[in-house]
Amino acid sequence: MSKKVNISIAVHDNLERALKQLKKKIEREGVVRDMKRIVYYEPPTQKRRKKLLRAIKQNWIRMASQNIK
Repeated sequence: MSKKVNISIAVHDNLERALKQLKKKIEREGVVRDMKRIVYYEPPTQKRRKKLLRAIKQNWIRMASQNIK
């Protein structure tokens, strides 16, 4: 159910910059979202509803980027 993700950041001079890069990579990979999904039980009906709402939102964004009304 969970996937293994290897994320690495090279730290040269600025530790704060490296932490920001790490946070961005973790966010893009969806690590935190996956952890929350595993920790908290979500009924199948809520999963379907979230999936549908996500699809609707992505469709709106796609339409907006193509200037379709």
